Amino acid sequence: MRLVLAHLAQIMIAALGGLVFQWLGVPAAWLSGSAIAATLWGLTGWALPLPRALADAAMLISGAAMGAAVTPEAIAAMGRYPGSLVLLVIGIVAISMASSAWLTRMSGWRRADAVLASVPGALSTVLAVAADRKAEVASIAIVQNFRLFVLIALLPSLVVASGGGANTGALIGEGMPVESPGGMAFILLGGLILGALFKRLKVAAPILLGATLVSSVSHGTQWVTGVIPPVIATGGLVLIGLFIAERFRDIQRSTLRRALVAALGSFTVGMVVAALFAALAAWLAGVSFANGLVAFAPGGLEAMTVLALILGLDPLYVGIHHLVRFLGIGLALPLLIGWLQRDKTAAAE
Repeated sequence: MRLVLAHLAQIMIAALGGLVFQWLGVPAAWLSGSAIAATLWGLTGWALPLPRALADAAMLISGAAMGAAVTPEAIAAMGRYPGSLVLLVIGIVAISMASSAWLTRMSGWRRADAVLASVPGALSTVLAVAADRKAEVASIAIVQNFRLFVLIALLPSLVVASGGGANTGALIGEGMPVESPGGMAFILLGGLILGALFKRLKVAAPILLGATLVSSVSHGTQWVTGVIPPVIATGGLVLIGLFIAERFRDIQRSTLRRALVAALGSFTVGMVVAALFAALAAWLAGVSFANGLVAFAPGGLEAMTVLALILGLDPLYVGIHHLVRFLGIGLALPLLIGWLQRDKTAAAE
């Protein structure tokens, strides 16, 4: 019972952060506020790991909410995306190269560590490679997680400042027709089953992807209409905020201080490059710059697609780009590993 109460207290603290940000009018308040509050709570040493079941529930709910935006009209608009996706692939390479150059030339990092820290996504795989090579895992993790944290905390405000986003102070789906209980149960159960299959296949963000696909097909065919109840969707955002905050625990403060400047510079350079490609891709695809900025932002698959939904952007456009980015990185990492191993062998000779 004491453990249950401790988890409830932690969730309430994260929710309080979201509520405060909502009261202050901060865009994407429930996600960014809960993540920041949970991170601060983690500094007390009293924070607990988010149970896997709750993390999966958050991804399941968010995926179901995102898929509700896939209407027949949205599917018809996908014909505009191929050129934008090509730019995305080029942009990933450019972002990685620019961030890596900053870390090696300005922060004095080894090239292998800089490359691993600059890969925009696939964090678990990157850290596994870093550990296998006996690289500076803690510093690499700080740079990777700093990028995600800053994007969650600041990107919503940048999107609004650029003139993008809609209903940023409202709950997800507020004022829209709600799905029937049967339709919602079908999507959640189907998403859970498909997510379990994806998990066995080691697909990235399996529960989120499974729920998104089931919800997208159901809404795209109009077999199910309506949205997830706003209160439930908001609860999922609070849990995702807790999930994001966990990545900043167990990092020594001395290591954090040393890597913080490097992380800030790497993020700034990478984000400038991403914004340039986002502007060109948005023009090519006929979408707003806000959509392009979130689609090209070098953040996590789950966080960025959920952020698009919160900001009233096109989650289909953003989600497809981040999924392609994630899959592309997963395919490229074996080549990257081979290059790093050859580089290490050459240095030893």
